[in-house]
Amino acid sequence: MSVETAVQDSVEEPVQLKPKDFKGKVDPDWCPGCGDFGVLSCLQKACSELGLRPHQILTVSGIGCSSNFPGYFNSYGMHTLHGRSLAVATGAQMANHELTVIVTGGDGDGFGIGGNHFTHTARRNVDLTYLVMDNQIYGLTTGQISPTSSLEMKTKSTPFGSVELPINPITAAIMNGATFVARGFSGDAKHLTMIIKQAIEHKGFSLIDVFSPCVTFNHDNDYSFFKPRVKKLEDEDHDPSDWKSACEKAMEWSDTIYTGLFFQKKGQPSLSELEPVLDEGGPLARRPLGLNQDQSQKIIERMM
Repeated sequence: MSVETAVQDSVEEPVQLKPKDFKGKVDPDWCPGCGDFGVLSCLQKACSELGLRPHQILTVSGIGCSSNFPGYFNSYGMHTLHGRSLAVATGAQMANHELTVIVTGGDGDGFGIGGNHFTHTARRNVDLTYLVMDNQIYGLTTGQISPTSSLEMKTKSTPFGSVELPINPITAAIMNGATFVARGFSGDAKHLTMIIKQAIEHKGFSLIDVFSPCVTFNHDNDYSFFKPRVKKLEDEDHDPSDWKSACEKAMEWSDTIYTGLFFQKKGQPSLSELEPVLDEGGPLARRPLGLNQDQSQKIIERMM
């Protein structure tokens, strides 16, 4: 099945798709062993298990290794500017609030140049899922420190070690008002798939910061680093409604690094739910513009 399938306004009969039905027309060109392969597979499986169909989904990305994602995933897709994926996704979600909007990107794209949009998309509680493939390095430009790179990390841009403290995406998201904040590991497909399903079903802004190792340019934080340290919050009897406990656990970075759902605030209206113009009449994208042919033609001529 392809995304070109005609969208029907009538009620559709349930169709259970398989993960392979969400495979894009282009094969990924990531390095062998890249953690992004696992994230792609988990998203395909999650969408299949949720009963979604390709034409119900929009994937939006910025720039980076992980930002080629829309080409590898069968849905509507937009490959946008560096750091601007959340801004474009917000516009798309407001234009058609019936879409399942999934934004994909990396730590440099999302927390560096896109950090401002990250802050404001979280506080607005836009109803979308932000899937960040966090490899703690700029991989596309062959190995420079990113906003999540560890202190003293040696890279091409920091041959004597980084002097910058890394950002903590989990605490940042919680403090900025995100209503669903989680962390996953691409090396644990079952757990990551579960988190993605929860995030998509959540009404509001959902962040999943995924440890997605770059085996080519980051040899400090590879699979051998994460596997003995990663521990699921579900095994700790953690209360996701307790933001203070969530922040404390998110800041642990030693022999134990937690994954799972850190924080969730249920019942808070999303941006589209608070916008009165969307209360009636369906998605804006399907409404008439309110212009006659002459008015439309004048606007087009003026733009040209």
